[in-house]
Amino acid sequence: MKKFSISEMFISMLKSKMFIFVAILYVIAAVIKFEFFTEAIVLSASQLSQALMIIPVIFILIGLIDVWVDRETMIKYMGDKSGVVGVLVAFMFGTLAAGPLVGAFPLAYIMLKKGARYANVLFFLTIWSSAKVPIILFQVQSMGLAFTVVSNITLISIFLIGSFAVELLLGKKEIENIITKATSDEN
Repeated sequence: MKKFSISEMFISMLKSKMFIFVAILYVIAAVIKFEFFTEAIVLSASQLSQALMIIPVIFILIGLIDVWVDRETMIKYMGDKSGVVGVLVAFMFGTLAAGPLVGAFPLAYIMLKKGARYANVLFFLTIWSSAKVPIILFQVQSMGLAFTVVSNITLISIFLIGSFAVELLLGKKEIENIITKATSDEN
């Protein structure tokens, strides 16, 4: 994997079309109504500060999993022959997770790199997206226990069936290609 210096990252950011587009939007907001500009800057700074509080924790977790969990353990508990155990581990990882879904993708990468079954990784991602403990507690509080139980059982069932259906539809060769591309050092 290529290493970047701070100056290279800054130059790359300046060349980014999205960065230029956002900068132009800021300038337009400042010209049209300066309050829009200041509000946009305040909101952007708030989002950045929230991201900077979450991202280091996610990277530490990823590093720990990468170092502490060896490939054989990952294959044993989440690999192709893990069966129900792999599904339960993916479910537990997903429900006990904290943070936005963007934090799940680096973990999914590590899981795939270490030999986790593709369907288990997909199931983990879908559970993280909608069946985390804080979300479930919010649902119980705002919509009631009955709704929460029915909706989550339905979602979890669909996620589980969908994960294995996607794996089946893609086939082993396509999944191997996806994993090879995801884990190659050229990215």
